[in-house]
Amino acid sequence: MGMQTPRMDAELAPSRDARYKWFALSATSLGALMSVMSGSMLLIALPDIVRDLATSMELVVWVIMSYMLVITVLVPAIGRVADMVGRKRLYLGGFVLFTATSLIAGLARTGAQLLVVRVVQSVGASLIMANSTAIVADAFPREELGRALGINTMIIAVGSAIGPVIGGLVTVHFGWRATFFLNVPLGVIGTVWAWIQIREIAVLPKDQHFDAGGALLFISGLFLLFMSLTLGGFYGWASPLVVGGFVVSPLLLALFAWVELHSAEPLFDLRLFKTRVLAFAYASNLLNGIARGALTFLLIFYLQGARSMDPLTAGLYLTPFALAMMLSAPVSGMLSDKYGSRILSTVGLGLSALGLLGFTWMRADTSLTEIVLWQILMGIGSGIFNSPNTNTIMSAVPVERRGIAAGTRTMMNNTGSVVSIAMTFGVVSSGMTPEAMTGLFAGTQVGPKGIFISIFMHDLHLAFMVCFGISVAASIIAYMRGPTPVWKSAQ
Repeated sequence: MGMQTPRMDAELAPSRDARYKWFALSATSLGALMSVMSGSMLLIALPDIVRDLATSMELVVWVIMSYMLVITVLVPAIGRVADMVGRKRLYLGGFVLFTATSLIAGLARTGAQLLVVRVVQSVGASLIMANSTAIVADAFPREELGRALGINTMIIAVGSAIGPVIGGLVTVHFGWRATFFLNVPLGVIGTVWAWIQIREIAVLPKDQHFDAGGALLFISGLFLLFMSLTLGGFYGWASPLVVGGFVVSPLLLALFAWVELHSAEPLFDLRLFKTRVLAFAYASNLLNGIARGALTFLLIFYLQGARSMDPLTAGLYLTPFALAMMLSAPVSGMLSDKYGSRILSTVGLGLSALGLLGFTWMRADTSLTEIVLWQILMGIGSGIFNSPNTNTIMSAVPVERRGIAAGTRTMMNNTGSVVSIAMTFGVVSSGMTPEAMTGLFAGTQVGPKGIFISIFMHDLHLAFMVCFGISVAASIIAYMRGPTPVWKSAQ
C-alpha cells in the first residue's frame, strides 16, 4: 500500500474548497462542544445525584468510568469502520444516539438505570469522537491542519469552561436532570447541521474487510485491563477478580498483536507504531491523559467536600483551566504549522507538570487565588501540548488511515483518563471507609474541620504528586520523539 503524502493531498484536492473546510470544522466543533459540556456538567452534578438517587459513591463513579471505558474500547474499532464506509453516516448516527439517550438519562429513577443509559450513550459518543478529527483532517490541507485542530481544541476548552458553570447553575435551580435535558436541543441542532454540511470527500479503498477476530481480542483484552484498574481502586489490588484481569488481559492483547501482524486488513496498522515520531506522540498523549485526566474530578471532590461549595460556585472555580487552554490552543496550533510540534509539545507538558506540582501544596484552607493560578498554568500547558501533538499524528498518516489514527489518539487519551481516575480514586480513598468517602463527596460531612479531612488532604497531595511525575515523563518522551518527518513509508 503506497503512503506518499503528495498522493494523500491529491486525493482530497478535488473536493476541497475554501468554504467547506470551515463548515466541516463547525459541525465537528458542535459535536465536541456537546460531548465535553455534557461530561463537565455531569461531574459538577455528581454530589446531587448521590443524594437524590440515594445511591453510593462507588456506583456514581462507575457512571463516569463505564462511559469512559466503553469509549476507549470502541473508538479504535469505529475508526477502522469509518476508514471502510466513510465518516458522515457514523458521525450522524452518534449524534442521534447521544441526543436520545440524554433525554432518557434525565428520566432515570435509580443509579442503576442511569448507569445503563450512560453505557448506551457512550456508544453514541464513540461514534462522534472516532470521526470528528478525521473529518477535519480530510477537509483541511496539511499546512493548515494545526490551525484547524487548534480551533477544535479551543472549542473543547470552551465546553470545559462553560460546562461546570452551566451545570452548577441548572443543578442549583432545576436539579441535576436538567444537565441531561440541555443536551437534547444541542443534539438536534448538531445533527441537522452535520447532515447538511459534512461531505464524504476522502477517496477510500474498495472491497475492504473488517477484522472481526482482532476486534474481539482487542475489546476483550482492553476491557479486562480497564476493569481491573477500576475495580482495584474500589476493592483492593489483591482481589481475585482484579488479579485475574491483570493476568488474562496482557495475554489477549499479545494475541491481538500477533493476529494483527498476520492479517491482510488489520484493525490496527501496527506499522504506525514502528515510526518513532508516531509511537512517541501516542505515548506522550497517553501519559498526559494519566497525568491530568482526574484533575476536574479531584477538584470537585475538594471544592464541594473540603471547601463546602455549592455546585455553581465550584463550577466557577473550575473554569480557569479550560479558559487558559482555550486561549493557548489555537495559538499553539498555528505555531506548529510553521515551526513544528516537538518543542511546543515538550514545553506544554512541562508547564502542566509545574501546575500539578503546585497542587501538591494545597491545603483545606488554601487561598482560592492560588488554586486558580495552578489551574491557569495547567491550562496553558495543555493547550500548548494538545494541538501540536494531534497535528503530528494526523499529518503523518495517509488519508485512508486517518480514521484509525484519530481513533487510536482518542483511545490513548481516554485510556489515560480512565487510568487517572481509577488510580487517583484508589489513592484518595485509601485512608477512609466507603461511607466516609460518600459522606464527604455528597456533602453530608463537609468542611475543613470535618472528620477525615486531614487524611483526605494527605492522600490528595500524594495523588497530585504521582500525576506530576507522570507529566514529567510525558514531557521527556515528547522531546525524545525527534522532529516530525513527512510520511514516506510505514514499512
